[in-house]
Amino acid sequence: MAEPSPATNGVKENKLWKGVFAVSGIMVTLVIYGILQEKIIRVPYGVNNEYFKYSLFLVFCNRITTSAVSAGSLLASKKAMDPVAPVYKYCLISVSNILTTTCQYEALKYVSFPVQTLAKCAKMIPVMVWSTIIMQKKYKGFDYLVAFLVTLGCSIFILFPAGTDISPYNKGRENTVWGVSLMVGYLGFDGFTSTFQDKLFKGYDMEIHNQIFYTTLCSCVLSLTGLILQGQLLLAVDFVYRHNDCFLDILLLSTVATASQFFISYTIRTFGALTFAAIMTTRQLVSIMLSCVWFGHPLSWEQWIGAVIVFGSLYGKNLKNTLPKLAPPQKIQNGASSPLKEMA
Repeated sequence: MAEPSPATNGVKENKLWKGVFAVSGIMVTLVIYGILQEKIIRVPYGVNNEYFKYSLFLVFCNRITTSAVSAGSLLASKKAMDPVAPVYKYCLISVSNILTTTCQYEALKYVSFPVQTLAKCAKMIPVMVWSTIIMQKKYKGFDYLVAFLVTLGCSIFILFPAGTDISPYNKGRENTVWGVSLMVGYLGFDGFTSTFQDKLFKGYDMEIHNQIFYTTLCSCVLSLTGLILQGQLLLAVDFVYRHNDCFLDILLLSTVATASQFFISYTIRTFGALTFAAIMTTRQLVSIMLSCVWFGHPLSWEQWIGAVIVFGSLYGKNLKNTLPKLAPPQKIQNGASSPLKEMA
C-alpha cells in the first residue's frame, strides 16, 4: 500500500487545526457571552444591589461594536461598502433581530438561563414554519419528528422546574407565563431573522460582512431611537457610569458577541451548516451545565429527562445527516467506481 503523501498529510493537519480554531472560538466566545448575559441581567451591582434593566442598551452596544468591526473588515479587504440589496430589506432583518435579542434579554428577568438556553433548541420549529412560508421549502417526516421531540423535551424542562429557583425581578417562582411568552417571541422573531437572511444571501451576490455591516448599522439606529423615545438612554449611561464593573461586563459582552459572529461565519464557510449545528448543540449543553454550577440553578429530575430528550434528538439528527449516502446500484455504471470501493 502506498503511504499518504506529505501533501495529503499537510491538508489533513491543516483542516484539523482549522477545526480546532473554529470549535474553540465558538465555544469560548458563546459560553462567555451566556455567562455575562446572565450576570448583567440577574446579578445586582453596587452596595445598593441595583439591577441593570435596560435590555435595549445591551442590544445597542452589541450592534455598534459589530457594525464597527464589520466596516473595518470591509475596508481592510477593499471590498465594496455599497449596499447590495435594497436598504429596507436590511432594516427588516434589523427590526426582527432587535426584537429577538430584546426578548432574549427580557426573558432572563423571568426564567432561568438553563430554561432559556434549552428553549433556544426549539428554534428549528419556527425556522421550518418561516422557511415554508417565505422560501417554499419542504421537510421530511424525520425533521418533523425531531421538531416534535425537541418541543416535548423543552416543554418538560419548562413545566417541571425545581421549586427553589427564584426570579430576582418578580420575587416569585421562575418560569412565569410572561417569561415563557418572551421566549416564544424570541423563537418566532429569530426564526424569521435567520430565514430572511438566508433568502437575502441567495437572492443577492453579497459578502457576509456586507450583510452584517448594514444589518447591524440599521440595528444601531433603531435601538438608539428606541432608547431615546423610552427615556432609557441617559438612565443606562448613568447606571454604567456609577458601576464600573457593569461597564466592563457590557464591554466584554459586546466584544465576545462580535467575535462569535465572525467565528460562526468562518465555521459555516469552512465546514458547512451541519458541523456548525453540532458545535452549537454542544455549546448549549456546556452553557447549561456551567450556569447551573456558577449561579447555583437547581434542576429537577424531570428537567434532566427533558434535556436528554432535546440533546439526544439533536445529536441523533446530526448523526443521521453525517451517515454516508450510498448511490443506488442502478446508477453505478460506465466504469464508475462504487462508493464502497472508494471507502475500502
